[in-house]
Order: sequence, then C-alpha cells, then structure tokens
Amino acid sequence: MSWLGYDSPAMDPGDPTPGTPNLLERRAFVVLVSGGLLAAPLAAGAQQPKKVARIGILGDTSPPAETSYSGIEAFLQELRGLSNAEGRQVTVEYRWAEGQRDRLPDLAAELVHSGVDIVLALGPASAQAAKNATTTIPVVFVGSGDPVAEGLVSSLARPGANVTGLAVIGGLDIVRKRLALLKEVVPGVTRMAMLWNPTNPSHVPALKEVPGIARSLRVELRAIAARGPEEFDGAFAAMRRFRVGGLLVLADGAFVLQAARLVNLSAESHLPTIYGNRTFTEAGGLMSYQGSFVSLYRRAARIVDKILKGAKPANIPVEQPTKIELVINLKTAKALGLTIPQALLGRADEVIQ
Repeated sequence: MSWLGYDSPAMDPGDPTPGTPNLLERRAFVVLVSGGLLAAPLAAGAQQPKKVARIGILGDTSPPAETSYSGIEAFLQELRGLSNAEGRQVTVEYRWAEGQRDRLPDLAAELVHSGVDIVLALGPASAQAAKNATTTIPVVFVGSGDPVAEGLVSSLARPGANVTGLAVIGGLDIVRKRLALLKEVVPGVTRMAMLWNPTNPSHVPALKEVPGIARSLRVELRAIAARGPEEFDGAFAAMRRFRVGGLLVLADGAFVLQAARLVNLSAESHLPTIYGNRTFTEAGGLMSYQGSFVSLYRRAARIVDKILKGAKPANIPVEQPTKIELVINLKTAKALGLTIPQALLGRADEVIQ
C-alpha cells in the first residue's frame, strides 16, 4: 500500500486577515478533507476480491479412466490447498478426447479460445496438441516419456518456452526394468512382445531400443502395434504366432480406456503381462510398474501454483519423479500357474491378494 503525505504550508506573514487561512492553507485543507473522504471507503474495502484462476485440463482418455488412480483428484486437492493459502479461487474446464487423439488439436484450441490461464496436458499427445495451440498460455504436461525428443522443451533444465511439466521417470530405462521384472517371474521365457501405440509420441523412442533391450535380457523381443481396440485381436493373434511367453503393455491413455479388455485378452492367451499403469493390475492384470501418479499430479499442482504466482514456464525445470510403484496381483499369478519369487514380493509396493 502506498501512502500519500502532505507538508503543512507556511504561514504568509503578509496575510491581511490574521487568523484566517491563506490560499495555500485552504488548498491543503481541501486536499486533506477530500483525501479523507476518498480514503475511507478504500480502507473499509481493503480486502480485494479473490482472483479466480481458470485451469484447462486436456486429456486423451476420459474422466473415469483418469480419476481411477486418483491423479486428477490429487492435483485438484493440492492446487486448491495452495490457492486457498493465497486467497485464490480455482475453476477447471475439461476437454477429453475419449481415446481419439485426432480430436486433441480441436480440443486444445477450444481451451485456448476459452481464455484459461494454464493448460494441464495429460500425456505426450495432449502436450503436443496444447503446445501447437498456443505460444503464450502456459502448458504443464504430465507423463511425457522424453519431452526433449518429443519436441516439447529445449532441455529438461531450461524448457525455454511456454511449456514445462513432469516426465515419466527413466524413459527407456523403465521399459527395460519392466521387462526384467517380467523375466524374474517367468525366468525361462525366450520370446517377449511389447504392445505399443503408434499415435503415442512417447512410444516411438522405445522402438529404436528394442534390439538393445532384447540383447540385454537375452530374449527375442517383438514390438507389436495397436492404435486402438479395433486392432487388439490382430495384435494378440500375432503374439500367438510368434509364441511369446511374456508381454509388456506400454503406458498409454487409449490402452487404459480398454484395460479390462486387454487384461482379458492376456488371460485368454495365458500370457504373463506387465503393464505401464496400475489400472491394469486393479482390473486383474499380473503386474504393473510405474511412477506414482498421485505424487506426480501433486507435483504438477505445485508447478501450476508457481506459474500462477508469476514464474515463467521457460525457467521451471522439467521434473522427473523418483517414486516408482510395483504392484503384483497374486490372484492372477495363481490363475496363470506362476509362483512369484519371495524376494520380488518383498520389493512390491502393493500385493493384490
């Protein structure tokens, strides 16, 4: 708050009417009285109305899939807690592609034109759509595999534009780790498959590493593509022809929407499978290994809060969370005739009985 001070005017020794305020005094009196009259209502209403922050959430899946692991709920709880401390209100606008990624550019444009303050983009395809839709509105992404390779940021330390966020920890390293975990469960496996989605920008780098991953694990590894549910039956038919003994389903929003179906197809094929999202193990899948989405989304809320306080996305480093959760479904293991090594059970963050 700024304060306005006044100097008392000097008395004019030549004032013809002693005891009567001279012209300067009269002017000062008017200013002071007027200032007092104007200042009173300002003081009474010193508490300004709460600023409303409008957050646009852009996702390539659908609300039920996203909230199934409490990610969005964790984000909103964290952000509202931070906003309440700042006297700020938060409103949210959602745009969901329902698994149809070709809709993302139009949905991103809708959010931009609606005048949101920040876009929270869920997944790499949503992040690219949001980045293409605006160069001024901040974009915070969650779940990119390699944001530099995907063209979202210039570097992890200095994103350099209006985009920053959280990358999936380890990138290709976590793909190797998932396959290594699966081999611990099925040590005699010699052929594995990796189900990937060509429309997911984060999956493309993994393809280039397939030969190296296969050599490190001493298995034959076949990458099999599926853009959506209409291609699942063909993908599993290819796995049967290749006679795979284990499967990795990469993390993907379109796959999450079809979690129950993919889990059933794996069960029908009697195929031990590890997934990139715990939604699958909750639906009856064997194993999942992923970064904690609850902690990931809470960190996203803190980045959004920094931007709302005036920080520039260009100067906010991309974060790589360190907490990864291994979830094992023992009921599914028994149905597949598998015995999970005790050492692996001891390392699990959660065991579903």
